[in-house]
Amino acid sequence: MIEIRPMSIYIGAEIHGVDLAQPLAPETVQELRTALLQWKVVFFRDQHLNHQQQTDFARQFGQLTPGHVVFGNDATYPAIYSVAKHRMANRHQRQGAMKPWTGWHTDITAAINPPAASILRGETVPPYGGDTQWTNLVVAYENLSSTLQGFIDGLRGVHRYAVPQTAQNTEEYDELVRRRTLVSEHPLVRVHPETGERALYCSPSFLKSIVGLTPRESEQVLELLWEHAIRPEFTVRFKWEPGSLAFWDNRSTAHLAPRDIFATDFDRQFYRITLMGDIPVGVDGKTSVSLAGDPIAPL
Repeated sequence: MIEIRPMSIYIGAEIHGVDLAQPLAPETVQELRTALLQWKVVFFRDQHLNHQQQTDFARQFGQLTPGHVVFGNDATYPAIYSVAKHRMANRHQRQGAMKPWTGWHTDITAAINPPAASILRGETVPPYGGDTQWTNLVVAYENLSSTLQGFIDGLRGVHRYAVPQTAQNTEEYDELVRRRTLVSEHPLVRVHPETGERALYCSPSFLKSIVGLTPRESEQVLELLWEHAIRPEFTVRFKWEPGSLAFWDNRSTAHLAPRDIFATDFDRQFYRITLMGDIPVGVDGKTSVSLAGDPIAPL
């Protein structure tokens, strides 16, 4: 029997009593989907899956995407993306100014059809440190004043996975990103396609500007929203163990990968799979618009 143990008031639940290495009954899949929609991110422990088992588990919830649209995937298991401590993105990005929201992101929002969900499996896990955090963007929206909600409901933002002119990255990293530049215009408030909830769609790592505002206005509004979106009471922090697995709704959350692991010699090796998503729709019923790059294609 499945047991759901909430971890905080607004987001995150551990699920026990299910073996993810085995095919799941349809009613179990539905229970897990319902829990995911309610708690935004769900966690499993003691699930020592291999690549094939993680892939089989993920397929029960939708179509899969290639491992990573920019940095590639596993040659044998194309849905798998290696989230290693010293993966390409980490090796070649130089760190700029740190702000409270630095590093927070929703996966691949620069694409016209960002992934609907992500499934991350911990294999080599540090004995301590390396926690991941998630925030509930639905609750973040609901806790804005009605006046500010009314203002941002009609706004759209430009999400970009491209090399800016003032890049802080190495040439090798920049060249990788140039090969798959992605730019999309998304509503600043997204209506969730399954629940109808409104989510503050403001991925700090990808959202670069707000359409129709001056650069200074855009900067100020975005920093206000980013600071608000990661308020501690909207978040959950997960301590990984070998065999842990996190499954999050990419349409209603943002997350923060750990930086503390770079202060240690501990290794960290995780594996991610993403599920195909749809094109976001705003409060006004208008869909997102692609400005550069191709949609994410299913495997």
